[in-house]
Amino acid sequence: MGPLAGFRIVEIGGIGPAPLAAMLLADMGTTVLRLCRSDDHGPGLRKPVALDLVMRNRRSLAIDLKNPAGIDLALELIEKADGLIEGFRPGAAERMGLGPDAALARNPRLVYGRVTGFGQDGPLAQAAGHDINYIALTGALDAIGVAGGKPAIPMNLLGDYAGGSLYLVMGMLAAMLEARQSGKGQVVDAAIVDGTASLMTMIYGLRLADLHARPRGENLLDGGSAIYNVYECLDGAYVSVGPIEPKFRAILFGLIGIDPASGDDPDLQARLEALFRTRTQAEWRTLLEGTDACFAPVLSMADAPHHPHNRARGTFVTIDGVTQPAPAPRFSRTVPALPTPPEAPGAGGEAALLEWGVHPADIEALARKGAITCMKAAAAHV
Repeated sequence: MGPLAGFRIVEIGGIGPAPLAAMLLADMGTTVLRLCRSDDHGPGLRKPVALDLVMRNRRSLAIDLKNPAGIDLALELIEKADGLIEGFRPGAAERMGLGPDAALARNPRLVYGRVTGFGQDGPLAQAAGHDINYIALTGALDAIGVAGGKPAIPMNLLGDYAGGSLYLVMGMLAAMLEARQSGKGQVVDAAIVDGTASLMTMIYGLRLADLHARPRGENLLDGGSAIYNVYECLDGAYVSVGPIEPKFRAILFGLIGIDPASGDDPDLQARLEALFRTRTQAEWRTLLEGTDACFAPVLSMADAPHHPHNRARGTFVTIDGVTQPAPAPRFSRTVPALPTPPEAPGAGGEAALLEWGVHPADIEALARKGAITCMKAAAAHV
């Protein structure tokens, strides 16, 4: 089910943006097989398997990629795939024997997707780093934060997941579509610095037009404007307002009792701060939510799944008792199935190999050689 049903991706286990890219493709119906170590616990900090949500919707195979038989099996699977995802430092996959030359020699139609922080080449290509370093290099981190303060860290959403995962997925989809026409694969080099810089295109344009040229926190879209900001309420909760357009600003001002001409008042932000502290977030929601005032409450992750709009749209789903974001975007005809829960590393790997056409006798031989560790699907939620 899903618009990508029928496509197959081999994911070489790693951390960072690669696993989320694999999840997104799997959410849209791609069959993804993750090749991992038996002790692989996925990206980031250790957590219970059931809560390792980025690992949802796909099987994993516990494989020893230092074993020649393991490399041979990986290449056999790559031969049957439409795409491959890896997130190692440049040159690491080549040293393993799974680089683009080896993979494309076995499968000339393969789309070889690789995601790194600094890219496959350039002076910093081999340097270690994380999201914060990559977005720092693009000008994005410097642009985020309050006036007079240090740059604010937007978790790892902007670099790893927007500049990395989403651009890798977009590139792989484009290349797989082209491969079906040409019969030829190619390498997709998704660098987080490139993707993050691309996301900043509009802001760079505003800066060049002198419309976003003031220091951090003093521009229209970065907290420097009273009409695009966050305000504390009586109960300590927050609300967001963003009526940039005059017609929406007039609606907000009319509802909260401010003269529409106040848009030019240099003390407007202080007035709004004082005004929003006079009522609780719930009271402001009653007055403003659903209007064209460009308003929304600032919700915690605990509260967001319970908001009436999110509940009505099914923005979050509960699977085996675990509430999590639903797959996105949505499709009118090729509707994907609900995600399957994350599995323990290697759980169901034997079944996956059978689905990929590996003969049972070959699976047994690989296990005897130590190339794979066969684990039963029953261990999925350990």
